[in-house]
Amino acid sequence: MAVPKRRTSRSRQGKRRSHLHATPIQISYCPYCQEPVLPHRVCPNCGKYREKDYAPREKTEK
Repeated sequence: MAVPKRRTSRSRQGKRRSHLHATPIQISYCPYCQEPVLPHRVCPNCGKYREKDYAPREKTEK
């Protein structure tokens, strides 16, 4: 098996991992109620997505 002769330096390791950084969450705003909402999801405040009205789910108690 191949075994590295030298330890990977911190700078080389950092260069390799330069694209693994965390990206911030993209937040858009609902065009109807102006509340922040994640993209491609029904608005939790007004229940609309792409001009359609989606009723919020009702919780069933057991």
